[in-house]
Amino acid sequence: MRLSVLGSHGTWPGTAGECSGYLVTSGSFNLWLDAGTGTFARLQEHVPPSDIDAVLITHGHADHFLDVIPAFYARHYGDLGEPGLPFYSPTGFMDLAALLVSENGRNVMAEAYAFDHLEAGRVVEIGPFRVTSFEMTHIGVYSLGYRIQAEGHTLAYTGDTGPCEEAIELARGADLFLCEATYQDPMDHTFFHLSAEQAAEHAARAGVRRLVLTHLTPALDPGVSLEQAAGLFDGPIDVATRDAVWEVGR
Repeated sequence: MRLSVLGSHGTWPGTAGECSGYLVTSGSFNLWLDAGTGTFARLQEHVPPSDIDAVLITHGHADHFLDVIPAFYARHYGDLGEPGLPFYSPTGFMDLAALLVSENGRNVMAEAYAFDHLEAGRVVEIGPFRVTSFEMTHIGVYSLGYRIQAEGHTLAYTGDTGPCEEAIELARGADLFLCEATYQDPMDHTFFHLSAEQAAEHAARAGVRRLVLTHLTPALDPGVSLEQAAGLFDGPIDVATRDAVWEVGR
């Protein structure tokens, strides 16, 4: 199982950057995990739009799903993909997004995508991946994190979350924990995002093999985040950057 970073900036994209988005592959199966601003263009550096096999979105904030709209245009109007692409997400927000591209009230996005609405605790088989959903603590929106298993290995991804026990359970014993670390330094108001230190605390309690920090706001120095996380987690730590690739479990 391979994890490739398409974008990793938190909340907004910085100069020459993209928001959250990842390509997870096993064999020839391509799973687009979150689709933040700029990630569809980056995705096409790896695979053509027709070779996307499924989409998996954590929640309805624009920095995690906005590029499913240009992907819809490419597949539906550009004939760059068959209709009915499997699309997994929490309920609600894609109904609103579909209104932006409706044709005389017709939900054409539902023709390009085969929507399946997830909830916490549900387990789905997406190609070679076994995906378990966990509810995260995030402000104003129902947000899921995913435990993705294939080839005997586990990738855990928080999406966006504040401190919560569910994030620890999500990551329990994972080979790679892709964890949001939006902030630096202890912050009393960090209840809907994590700091680098909090991400490391969650990783340590979960007993993960490798921690990858992501969703840093563009103005932050990644080296500082790494330093702060290293004080609380003694395993390998990386920061997700564009073009970074990990073989999960190796």
